Amino acid sequence: MIDRRHLLALSAAAPLLGLNRAARAQSASPWTEILARARGQTVYWNAWAGDEQTNDFITWVGGQTKARHGVAIQHVRLKDTAEAVTKVIAEKAAGRLAGGGVDLIWINGPNFLAMKAQGLLHGPVLPVLPNAGLVDTTNKRSNVVDFTTPVDGMAVPWRLAQLVFVYESARLRPADVPRSAEALLVWARRNPGRLTHPNVANFMGSTFLKQALIDLSPDPDLFQRPATDAGFDTATAPLWNWYDQLRPLLWRQGRQFPENAAAQRQLLNDGEIDITLSFSPTEAAVAAQAGLLPESVRSFTFAKGSIGNTSFVAIPFNAAHKEGALVVADFLLEPATQARAQDIRHLGSINVLDAGKLSPEQSRLFEVLPGHPALPAPAELGAIQLEPHASWMTRIATEWSRRTAR
Repeated sequence: MIDRRHLLALSAAAPLLGLNRAARAQSASPWTEILARARGQTVYWNAWAGDEQTNDFITWVGGQTKARHGVAIQHVRLKDTAEAVTKVIAEKAAGRLAGGGVDLIWINGPNFLAMKAQGLLHGPVLPVLPNAGLVDTTNKRSNVVDFTTPVDGMAVPWRLAQLVFVYESARLRPADVPRSAEALLVWARRNPGRLTHPNVANFMGSTFLKQALIDLSPDPDLFQRPATDAGFDTATAPLWNWYDQLRPLLWRQGRQFPENAAAQRQLLNDGEIDITLSFSPTEAAVAAQAGLLPESVRSFTFAKGSIGNTSFVAIPFNAAHKEGALVVADFLLEPATQARAQDIRHLGSINVLDAGKLSPEQSRLFEVLPGHPALPAPAELGAIQLEPHASWMTRIATEWSRRTAR
């Protein structure tokens, strides 16, 4: 039989026990609660699978998050990011507002804009992450503005790309590299047939024209706004004046263009041209190590800098495993993870962090990365210029096709 005095004591203590439990709950940080709920989850990360180095990196990330936090990753391999966006749109239309089949998407550009505009994203998520404070939001503006769309914390940056020109230093001296669109035209006049660019239907070909457009314009900020019928001809006149002079000087007199960057890289390797393009500052070093380019290749950018953009991960509004997705997103921002991603032996992408915010120990992670003569130092890359609004490139591609068909 229970003593009545003991019951009274328990009754008196009950409110205190409740207060203690509440205090303990309040003392646990929101991130600790997220980690606890994430343990045991499998994150379905929908990501383009066209690059084996990236696929291997995602596999490595999954191994790390599983070991450290009990969060597994299932890489849903996509041919096109639009596949995942379409799936989320279909789920919303079907009334599936929770328990969705997509937890995390590698995304940027028009796909991010579509998801943000249609309210398909969970967030803001960036302020929740412990490592968010390390992101460079000042010098790497594409971390906060994606193809003219403010990110507003609705996606998390994880790798950065920037246009570089790759050249054969055995034929083109470093002191003579053309550091502007105008200088490139002067160089082409002296070296006819030694320059080309991919077909503008390909991303790298359109980026070549976008870079020239920005470099030649007296007002590059204009291209952060949508193109208009009234302003397009005036704004692009410097580009077409330049290109009409350049085209006859290109490889095969500008009557034929390589289909993509890989085909153009092969022309450089075969000695048919002296300059090619890449959207990865590490590509020259990686390609030289792999024997795809001569060891004498080097990289440069225009003096004003070059176009760059950031790859993000975003969480759909109805993701089944939001906590696990947040854990993966935060892990991608850890300095050790970013250093591995920058390592040319693994991924070779530019990190998204602010070097000034790193501790000495964190900075050393980047200082000890393997080097290569073809690997440009960060200072050599110059400023990252924002991508123009997509409407400019649509119109420019159409005009280029009209001009080259003549």
